[in-house]
Amino acid sequence: MRTAVRCLIVILIFWLADKAIAYQADEPLTAELVITGGKVVTMDDAMPVTEAIAVRGNRILDVGSKQEISRWIGPKTQHLALSSGQIVIPGLIEGHGHYVGFGESLMILDLASAESYDAIVAQVAAAAETASPGEWILGRGWHQSKWTTLPQPNFDGYPTHDALSAASPRNPVLLTHASGHMSLANAYAMQIAGVDSSTQDPNGGEILRRENGIPTGVFRETAMQFVSNAFGRDQRNQTPEQRLQRLRLAIQIAGQQCLRHGVTSFQDAGTSFNVLSVIQSMALRDELPVRLWVMVRDDIDRLESRLPRAKMIGFADDFLTVRAIKVSLDGALGPHGAWLLDPYDDLPTSTGLNTIDLDVVERTAQLAIKSDFQLCVHAIGDRANRETLDLFERVFQMQPSAMQRRWRIEHAQHLHPDDIPRFAQLGVIASMQGIHCTSDAVFVLQRLGQRRSQTGAYMWRNLLDSGAILCNGSDVPVEPIHPIASFYASVTRKLKNGTEFFPEQKMTRLEALRSYTINAAYAAFEESIKGSLVPGKLADLVVLDRDILECPEESILESQVLFTILGGKIVYSAEP
Repeated sequence: MRTAVRCLIVILIFWLADKAIAYQADEPLTAELVITGGKVVTMDDAMPVTEAIAVRGNRILDVGSKQEISRWIGPKTQHLALSSGQIVIPGLIEGHGHYVGFGESLMILDLASAESYDAIVAQVAAAAETASPGEWILGRGWHQSKWTTLPQPNFDGYPTHDALSAASPRNPVLLTHASGHMSLANAYAMQIAGVDSSTQDPNGGEILRRENGIPTGVFRETAMQFVSNAFGRDQRNQTPEQRLQRLRLAIQIAGQQCLRHGVTSFQDAGTSFNVLSVIQSMALRDELPVRLWVMVRDDIDRLESRLPRAKMIGFADDFLTVRAIKVSLDGALGPHGAWLLDPYDDLPTSTGLNTIDLDVVERTAQLAIKSDFQLCVHAIGDRANRETLDLFERVFQMQPSAMQRRWRIEHAQHLHPDDIPRFAQLGVIASMQGIHCTSDAVFVLQRLGQRRSQTGAYMWRNLLDSGAILCNGSDVPVEPIHPIASFYASVTRKLKNGTEFFPEQKMTRLEALRSYTINAAYAAFEESIKGSLVPGKLADLVVLDRDILECPEESILESQVLFTILGGKIVYSAEP
């Protein structure tokens, strides 16, 4: 009896399954989301512009005319009918930024808009009024070259800690430069860090000092570690859960801001193994707000021991990829840290700083080949770029297959003219940030002079004409996460006062959009799944309120993101 009942149950299950399959086969395939009414810019050479797009699941189902796409509309299809003039583009890819640092920057004092040192001191004084004794006051974004008045007193144009220390006598203060390559600390913070006139400069760094050798409070490049390590020791007094919650919050709010600005993928320029483990756990729980492509940045010994197990491609439904290593060869131009072939025009005693031993970079390059990782080298000055290209060329000659690994130079801001064609010749990606050009232009001529600026600063046109691949970004939190602003800088090279910085190096609008989409995808070996609107690729796309490829130039900066769609889901809408 029991055997007969079991047989009947099995027969019933198979009968129901057959009916379900037959029913599904009779159902026509429909899209879950269709967008019509605007202009669809695909970044696909086979069909550059069309009228409509259909999405099913997390993939693009079809692109084509409105009539062709209408066949995918069913009773449950969500239909976005755009107005004339609105535009659909691929999800924007932040080609170089600091993801966790961006999130953390949203949780501290924002100093970017301060027009003087006095304004910054006032911000710190206000924060000190509500801070508990001994609590650290953090800020980011100051830039002495963008202040309207020179601080008094100053050394080489940089402020001293005196006013800051008077404003916050009970709290340690650590303020990071806009470039991320310099910091300013008050007396309390330096005391905790054990910094005084006897403290020696580290390799690749410098403590700025008064004539008598006493520190001014300004730390350049690797010297920043003195005070940042002191802050880190203080943070260890928090519970592991407190530190974890702060990190998770930074990851979440960074992603929310990305989506507001149409950024669906973020190429993170340097994350440690410890932070990466948290990101991975969040990816597993479907908690990452955007897709992350991560460069691992850690001590060379830890890289050698842990890198082989760290590689991830398309992890958690294409939300996390780890396949690159990041090293920094020099600093930034703003704080005189970029490594130059010749001295600075406004600081003739310095050619900048080499922040890591070249032997370590070579060792890292060999590790990248062994582990099949991309190598991404931060190089801003012309000396740093030449040293990087020389190193890549030596490695490629010994390992010809390495030329296909799409190694990158991050920033590539200031080049010797002889080195410009070498990017294309060696297959090296120029990972540049358009907004840096117009943001930094106010001091580039002071640092480099007319000749070096004209022949080597932000050489987009010359690089593109030589056949090099450029990807774009913002270097957030160095600059705001604002792709439209970086796009505008790329196509105009126009400063706030209306002047143009060597306009012969402009990108075309299409080139600039490629640098934020398909080129950025190529720079990460992801062009098969993102960067263009092609059936089968991830359904990551953005709707803008105007056509940035055709609208008047002065209208570009007014562009607004109407919708950000990630994996087929609307994750940001400008409407309530």
